[in-house]
Amino acid sequence: MQKKLGITFLLLFNTMLLMAQSKYTVSGTVKQKSSGETLVGVTASVVENPTVGVITNEYGFFSLSLPQGNYTLRFSYIGYQQQLIPIKLDSNVTLNINMSDETTLKEVVVSSKKDNDNLTKAAMGTEVLDMRTAAKMPVVFGEKDLVKTIQLMPGVKSSGEGSNGFSVRGGATDQNLIILDEAPVYNASHLLGIFSTFNSDAIKDATIIKGNSQAQYGGRLSSVLDVKMKEGNNKDYHVSGGLGLISSRMTIEGPIQKDKSSFIISGRRTYADLLANMSSDFRDVKLYFYDLNAKANVAINSKNKIFFSGYFGKDVLSVSKTFGSNWGNATGTLRWNSVVSSKLFSNTSFIYSNYDFNVGFNTDGNSININSNIKDLNLKQDFTLFLNSQNTVRFGLNTIHHTITPTTTEGTGIVSNKKVRKGLENAVYVNNSWKASDKISMDYGLRFSFFYVLGGNTYNIYTNNQLTQSVKLDEGSIGKAYYNLEPRLSTNFRVSENASIKLGYARNTQNLHLMSNSTGGSPTDQWIGNSYNIKPEIADQVSIGYSRNFNDNAYELNSEVYYKFMQHQIDYRDGTDINTVPDIESELLFGNGRAYGIETIIKKKKGKLTGWIGYTLSKTERQIGGINNGQWYNAKQDRTHDLSVVGIYSLTSRWTLSGIFVYTTGNAVTFPTGRYVMNDMVIYQYGSRNADRMPATHRLDISATYERPAKKRYQSSWSFGLYNVYGRRNPYSITFRENAVNPQKIDAVQTSLFQWIPSVTYNFKF
Repeated sequence: MQKKLGITFLLLFNTMLLMAQSKYTVSGTVKQKSSGETLVGVTASVVENPTVGVITNEYGFFSLSLPQGNYTLRFSYIGYQQQLIPIKLDSNVTLNINMSDETTLKEVVVSSKKDNDNLTKAAMGTEVLDMRTAAKMPVVFGEKDLVKTIQLMPGVKSSGEGSNGFSVRGGATDQNLIILDEAPVYNASHLLGIFSTFNSDAIKDATIIKGNSQAQYGGRLSSVLDVKMKEGNNKDYHVSGGLGLISSRMTIEGPIQKDKSSFIISGRRTYADLLANMSSDFRDVKLYFYDLNAKANVAINSKNKIFFSGYFGKDVLSVSKTFGSNWGNATGTLRWNSVVSSKLFSNTSFIYSNYDFNVGFNTDGNSININSNIKDLNLKQDFTLFLNSQNTVRFGLNTIHHTITPTTTEGTGIVSNKKVRKGLENAVYVNNSWKASDKISMDYGLRFSFFYVLGGNTYNIYTNNQLTQSVKLDEGSIGKAYYNLEPRLSTNFRVSENASIKLGYARNTQNLHLMSNSTGGSPTDQWIGNSYNIKPEIADQVSIGYSRNFNDNAYELNSEVYYKFMQHQIDYRDGTDINTVPDIESELLFGNGRAYGIETIIKKKKGKLTGWIGYTLSKTERQIGGINNGQWYNAKQDRTHDLSVVGIYSLTSRWTLSGIFVYTTGNAVTFPTGRYVMNDMVIYQYGSRNADRMPATHRLDISATYERPAKKRYQSSWSFGLYNVYGRRNPYSITFRENAVNPQKIDAVQTSLFQWIPSVTYNFKF
């Protein structure tokens, strides 16, 4: 019997070995023909069996294993000419594909995805943004803006008029992980939120994931905004840029060594202050920002490539010598891509990120300086294993050393209260994208995150907001530790040729927290990490979706219902001012949160008229002891209705028209319900937390783009826009004051930022 079992096992083993030997792998990199830029999300499928295929990863790499034989591979990517490559597969094959974007398609592309990706992929709550589409959008001051385009997606809500802060599915602004070439960006706005930090000329693509991210992402509860910079043209040198009413930009790119290495440098600056300084009334006023993106890459050989990318941005605001403020981000990423084998791809990244804020006052010989800072050193190792045509496994680790300086005040007669806090955030993860059959696909994974409170400072412990104990940790020691498992699952069921149903569950944890008294975020907000009082925030999200395409994928309908329950949410005691309390942790309260709603988007992707209609119906609440008698109350970012309508029309081969209409319910706020006078001072009495509403916001923006006929290498275009066409005075803030005629009456005073804003921008490239 043992002999028969041994023979059977040997036969099975030999059969498996023969099967393994008869399978070979075709792998390689897909690039844009004209520039050498790698292309993300290109579909490589087998013509003889269209259900078999893979997509290129974020570095343009693909791998596909097939039995021995003759095949034709189809490479397709919206906006690019399809390529058919015949191969004879009797050994491992390496292909380098160059795709041309010189297509005959005239319509504007809504997204750089395969026509029916929404029906075949398991990913939920995910939108890939096309920068060509963002360039056509009408925006304030005519500056094309990635974040403003994201805010038009269902489930993504702007924090307010003119703001680049956003909330996703009931999350706060700090619960969004924003990464630029893998480096965290802690304040993604310029000029107090009017512009974003992302110079669109330097951006290749961006993906927003609303809570159901794969296991390689972590550290935030609500969303991931993954932004990737261009690599630079390795074929030829180009200069491009734009001149606007208040800002200008320029980009230079080209090969360092043709076909092997390249660079790109992109800069931008506003000059409203230079125009204002022409008037004697504003000669001492400065209000501007500048930023710089740079990236270089070198191909060591056919299997190894080194990238370096960096970003530096700064905002400056000052009035004479009495007041000055500046804040900004700096990031750097050193990345090594390696094709370990035809099936295994490795990416090793060393990442630096720094955000700081400084403000100074100088009056009557007394000076006060306030600053805060967060600095990260980050190591990430990521592997992608193309196991077979049905399974793509991604696994790796990530460790981040945080150095956080909460708001510190120094100056004349002030004893510095500087407290540097350090933490170590770590994670290991594994994720598998599995195509179970022609009709079922699944993404599932597990992330194990752990955070250590590091020494070098004294940590206070509060019970019912009263100091009960202090723990002093020596430099280099480890204090409190937190551990969390984060399972992720998304499943797609193809119920018909044109429809699919999706189910998803995800747990996310967050170890860094933003202390803010505002809804949209400001430079004075403070980042703090976990401590003896502050635990990691946890969110469990369940979602179900339905997708359907019409008219040969020309129209696309996606709808998702979600419910998210959140633990260890943070809020403040009534009347707290985070910028004046000696220890912010003494004012914090903790509890639960919940968010639920339905998101629907209808896209038209083909024809002269393209665009989408997005609508969100949602509710976001918190339940925290010490607030509203322990009852559920509206979160600051709670908004019932959110509607966006986007239309882009190719009028002629030269003229493109676009328009945006948005409508949103006003943010939840707390208005005074009464007042009393004490020592000749008026003191307002407030009711339940966030029980009132700001007025609704709605606005229509339009723009037109004229592309001039190209003259040899020189290309140019004009963009004309009008922000807020019908002059709606949307609320930015509401304050209260005594009526000038009747002191017994209180007036509510609304502040609005923008009414009509025309814009003209000249763009060029050569």
